[in-house]
Parts: sequence; structure tokens; C-alpha cells
Amino acid sequence: MPGGSGKRRLKAVSEYVALLRGINVGGKTLKMEPLVELFEAMKLANVRTYIQSGNVLFTAAASGAGKLKAELESRIAKRFGLAVTVILRTRRELKRVLDSNPLLQSGSRDSERMHVTFLEDEPAAAAPGASPAAGNPQDEFSLAGKEVYVYCPGGYGKTVFSNSYFEKALQVKATTRNWRTVTKLCELMGEQ
Repeated sequence: MPGGSGKRRLKAVSEYVALLRGINVGGKTLKMEPLVELFEAMKLANVRTYIQSGNVLFTAAASGAGKLKAELESRIAKRFGLAVTVILRTRRELKRVLDSNPLLQSGSRDSERMHVTFLEDEPAAAAPGASPAAGNPQDEFSLAGKEVYVYCPGGYGKTVFSNSYFEKALQVKATTRNWRTVTKLCELMGEQ
């Protein structure tokens, strides 16, 4: 071709998971099929969900995650009347979460009792101390960047180290997933 190489530049794309906070709990009911339609209407590709708790996998342009997050929150509010925090992670970021769990590295903890609290941003506030007096003395957590790894052998429903606890202590919005869900999301994104 005159004046060019004849090659088209392909836009860089990334695989993302959108983790929606508080979906299908506490009265915030949202069916996954209309949610998929909303994502597809935004020209996002390969849109699929995993379980009914607001996990949406998709492909989009590699740049502009902050703008994409804001657009998703705005469209969800407009279409469904729900103020929902959307936390995005790329495939690479989710794989790092899976591979870098400091609480599982010792090998002595049951992964079935492990959770990850995904933070919207790196916290400005310092992580609170893990006070045994605050709950089960066996419960523990470890803050690493924009994730908090939470181990609660007595069950997540009984720990004080809940999503709300970290939102208040770290002054940042968050959403929590159990370890099985994190592992499955990585698997669905082709990582593991």
C-alpha cells in the first residue's frame, strides 16, 4: 500500500474481572443476564458471569480502567437504580493475588477458610492491628497492596474481619470473595 506499511495496528486489550460490591445480598438484587447485556452494550467483549454475587469477566481496551469503572458504576445506577461499587482487576493482577497469598505460604492453613478483600484503591490509612480480643483469636489477616487476605477458621460469618471492618478501618471501599471464587475466576481467565 502506498504511504503505509499495509498493517493495521491492533488495539491492546486486557481481560478484566469486575467485582461488584454487595450484589444479591442485603436487598440489592441484580440478575446476571441483564448485567451481561449492560456490559455488552458498552462494547465489552467475551462477557460472562460467575455465580450470582457480581463477578463479571470481560475483555476491554487495556487503557482507562478508572474511566471504565466509573462508566460501569454510572450505567448500573441508571439502569438498575443501584449504587454499586465496581472493583476491577486484570487477569495479571488476579493471578498475582492467587500466587502471592502470604497466609497460605506456610502451608498450615485450610484454603477453604481463606478470603480476599479487594480494595478499591491502596488504603491511605494504616492497617489496623489484629487484636485477638476483637474476635476469634485464630482469625488473622494480611494487607498486601490493594488486597487483604483474611483467614477465619471459625467461618467468615463469625469473624470481625469482615468487608465492613476493612472499609471502616482503611477508609476505602471493598468487596470480599472466598478463596474458591478467586481460584475459579483465575481459572476462567485462563490462569492457574
